[in-house]
Amino acid sequence: MRATDISAPDYFHKVVDCQWACPAHTPVPEYIRLIAEGRYSDAYMINWKSNVFPGILGRTCDRPCEPACRRGRVEESPVAICRLKRVAADFKDDVQQRMPRPAPKNSRRIALVGGGPASLTVARDLAPLGYHCTVFDADPRPGGMMRSQIPKFRLPDSVIDEETGYVLSLGVDYKAGHRIDSLKKLLAENYDAIFIGSGAPRGRELNIPGRKEAAANIHLGIDWLSGVSFGHTDKIGKRVIVLGGGNTAMDCCRTARRLGGEDVKVIVRSGFEEMKASPWEKEDALHEDIPILNYLVPVAFTHDNGKLTGVTFQKVKAVYDDKGDRLLVPSGEPDVTYDCDDVLVAVGQENAFPWIEADCGIEFDKRHMPKVDPTTFVSTNPKVFFGGDAAFGPKNIIWAVAQGHEAALSIHRLLSGEDITERPLPEVHISSQKMGIHEWSYDNDVSPEKRYKVPHRDKVVALKDIRTEVELGYDVKLALGEAHRCLNCDVQTVFSNTLCIECDACADICPMDCITFTDNGEEADLRSRLRAPSVHPDQSLYVSSDLKTGRVMVKDEDVCLHCGLCAERCPTGAWDMQKYFIETTHAGHACPSKRRSAA
Repeated sequence: MRATDISAPDYFHKVVDCQWACPAHTPVPEYIRLIAEGRYSDAYMINWKSNVFPGILGRTCDRPCEPACRRGRVEESPVAICRLKRVAADFKDDVQQRMPRPAPKNSRRIALVGGGPASLTVARDLAPLGYHCTVFDADPRPGGMMRSQIPKFRLPDSVIDEETGYVLSLGVDYKAGHRIDSLKKLLAENYDAIFIGSGAPRGRELNIPGRKEAAANIHLGIDWLSGVSFGHTDKIGKRVIVLGGGNTAMDCCRTARRLGGEDVKVIVRSGFEEMKASPWEKEDALHEDIPILNYLVPVAFTHDNGKLTGVTFQKVKAVYDDKGDRLLVPSGEPDVTYDCDDVLVAVGQENAFPWIEADCGIEFDKRHMPKVDPTTFVSTNPKVFFGGDAAFGPKNIIWAVAQGHEAALSIHRLLSGEDITERPLPEVHISSQKMGIHEWSYDNDVSPEKRYKVPHRDKVVALKDIRTEVELGYDVKLALGEAHRCLNCDVQTVFSNTLCIECDACADICPMDCITFTDNGEEADLRSRLRAPSVHPDQSLYVSSDLKTGRVMVKDEDVCLHCGLCAERCPTGAWDMQKYFIETTHAGHACPSKRRSAA
């Protein structure tokens, strides 16, 4: 293998698995160390720069970072990254003075359709550069589906108000209650660019017998949640069936419990493990005494002269074809009917663009989704950009934020006369953490603690009030303990082959056997000769250039704990612990050129 080029910006970035997995590439270990130091405001601002909504995401993020966490490879549970993000938000000082100041307006006007996370991220990036950003939103307050579809017992309005307020305070013009019903008309107003972040506002229907007749008590989940959020709906029947296995279904069932549902069931066509809902969302529903019934496909709504009486289900089972694909087939058992007073249908969401006319230059695919470039987020109309659920369908808030950053960068480059397909390199800083021969500027001890549970409000109290937040969050002591579980994966073991005397001291002391001195070879061959089994071939090997004996040093990045024992033991300083800090490029005047070295 060739010697590893550690100056490539993505090499060490990929080693920081949590940050690599985060769509917005938040510097996770950096803000966790700041929390451990009690520097909550600093930790918040690092989050705010990348993910815009730390307090919101600290409660609602789908946590793609946590399955990637290196801690999960040495024990069952990863670091509670998401809940630590909330700690930064809960314990920060007043950070308003640390926000960018509204810039003098230039002549460029940007229209943003929808007041959700994607549009607000675009405005957050462009307003400080002087762009006149106008957000058009049908709702009276900003936040989009963060406000209308996430129940208040998970995400209080006060948190949404605070974090959307930071964006609007940058000089963004928010047009509340202003629904855009014609893109053609908006284009005629000569905006320099238009960003569409209108979400996926339509719930997917379930057209089975009885749907029309019993319509009065059959509700689309996202519309029903919105009605609850804005105070239009405040009660439901005692017996409720929720159809669907995603996070929206979990929000529906838990909300129904708080609005009078005494017998609430979630009924899903798939198996429990295959449900799209996040594991913690399912756990919360079960904790609130909501059963989840699986392998049941709804076939009819039963009714008595239009009054809903129940839902009939076909029992199915999972079988696998020759390709290993799962199929659901009838089990052969009799159909079963469950009685109910109301049904909440949460079987998916769809995009709806009736307001985009055919002659606006926007092409759609066979799924009636706009054709959007996945890198630049530009549509087939060069002035119109999409992001969030409106671009590629329903996903979590953090994806909308990441796409908003990319779209803002594209808009800025377009209006600066630059090629939007050229994506500038990130800013990368690598700095030694050495303070003495055996001293580091960070705590490199590996904590033996298991993941700390987040305290919850007593169930009896929580179910009485739909606006009472259930999760209480970590206190300072719990946050410190959880922060210490982080393995500091951004503090890299950097090797200098010219200083190495091949004494093997580093290999001897390594607790994970991740360092091997051996003859070079092809990657598959090298992986077979490592001291520890290489079970994740997608993780890189750090390979040195030839040493004096002709051997090479090979370190399996998958196994390394970043404990620094190799650097402490090395008698020549061939190993160093260097903190790797990467900031992905957002729209701004200091975007580095692709031609410039990244390290």
